[in-house]
Amino acid sequence: MTGPVHGVVLALGSNLGDRAATLARAVQDIAELPGAAHVVVSPLYESAAVKLDGVDECAPRYLNAVLTLSWRGDPHALLNAVNFIEARHGRVRAERWGDRTLDIDLIVFGQLTVDDDRLTLPHPRAAERDFVLAPWLDLDEAAVIPGRGLVRDLLVATGTTVRRAADAPALVPGAGR
Repeated sequence: MTGPVHGVVLALGSNLGDRAATLARAVQDIAELPGAAHVVVSPLYESAAVKLDGVDECAPRYLNAVLTLSWRGDPHALLNAVNFIEARHGRVRAERWGDRTLDIDLIVFGQLTVDDDRLTLPHPRAAERDFVLAPWLDLDEAAVIPGRGLVRDLLVATGTTVRRAADAPALVPGAGR
């Protein structure tokens, strides 16, 4: 991969199958991508499923994590790579915001702003999602969503409902290699 290096934030979630194992394998897959370096992973959090109609307490709960990395390449190449990882882990896109084995969202890509038919950066709903903001804040107390503000301030405004997953293992890039 060529080009400048960008600081990237990804959000991962899973509410079907062995959630922790799926997230652990996805972190490994991301760390092994050509162009990825310096992968750091948050603790796991658990959250209710958010559907098009709002929070669905009857749906399986999500395990969530955020990871930061340095990426050498363009955002669409990273999007293609994480979409491939999602598919490899059984992600089916049958229902918008439906239950899933794995979801990987690009949250920020340096200071870059993108708005096309495949990708919007910064992520348009990240500032409202405590399951993104809380784990991200664990990684970077000074984190900022460009154009939206400090993650810590945004998290306070969400009325935080997520909780650290007490019994979940830590996700470690490269573990098990």
